[in-house]
Amino acid sequence: MVDIYLQYEYWIAVVQLVLAMLGMGAGLQVSDFHKVVQEPKAVSLGLMMQLIVVPLIAFGFILYTNLPPGMIIGIAIIAAIPGGAVSNVFTFLARGNVPLSISITALTSFACLLTTPLILNFLIADLMPADFSMPAMQVAIEIGFCLLVPLLLGMSFLKKYPQYAQSFSSFCVRASLLGIAIIVLGSLGAGRISFSYASSTDLILLYMFIFSLTIVGVFVTKTFGLSREENIAIEMEVVVRNINLGLLIKVSLFPTIAGQLNPLADMVLLSLLSYGGWQLIMGFVFIMWRRRLVD
Repeated sequence: MVDIYLQYEYWIAVVQLVLAMLGMGAGLQVSDFHKVVQEPKAVSLGLMMQLIVVPLIAFGFILYTNLPPGMIIGIAIIAAIPGGAVSNVFTFLARGNVPLSISITALTSFACLLTTPLILNFLIADLMPADFSMPAMQVAIEIGFCLLVPLLLGMSFLKKYPQYAQSFSSFCVRASLLGIAIIVLGSLGAGRISFSYASSTDLILLYMFIFSLTIVGVFVTKTFGLSREENIAIEMEVVVRNINLGLLIKVSLFPTIAGQLNPLADMVLLSLLSYGGWQLIMGFVFIMWRRRLVD
């Protein structure tokens, strides 16, 4: 079973990312993009947080700490990917501005075609093996086919079959979460998720980076005079990253070969899954916190 998982890990990552984006697209209409014009301040702040502030925080940790290369690559990937589709669901449950959340997610998903390869190349090109060249075009193509195409297909489904869109979206999101569970279980079975690769100091620094994004998402947005609903949307966009895409990029950069261990790739995976677990916990914490304030 482990060998089968290792053989098809890349395609499992592709399928679960496509499902996540289909689910998000099924809740998105063209009219939602009008919110970009109606609320330029909030949307601009959300884009700035995603595309500038988060990568700068990652750059600071990479520059001023002595983290192992695999963890640095993991942090760079987390910083380079856009907000995740789950942030829209969390924003809804926390009673935030859902159209704003969807707009920021969609815009950063489009922008990451250009920004993700650029950020990765800037932050971690010198940590790759000597014979490695950053597959910027490959990553961009995969983002296009696995992120944007299913997003547009999901939107088309909503337009043609609005009565089934909610059920379709729920099915896709749940199936995507199952895909993540398969990746976690498959990696555990292959012995590739191991905290033994990192010292306690390294793990503490990793969690400090993860926690810093939460702090920035919660408190920095409050200094710009936005409404409570807008703050919630941007908080969720900053904290909830598209770990689905991060897993796909990781598999693309470090293809798994049966029978061969790759501690560097496993450290990247550990970093991504650590953030994935944290963002789910914090998402539910934000939901309970925000709903209690309203009630």
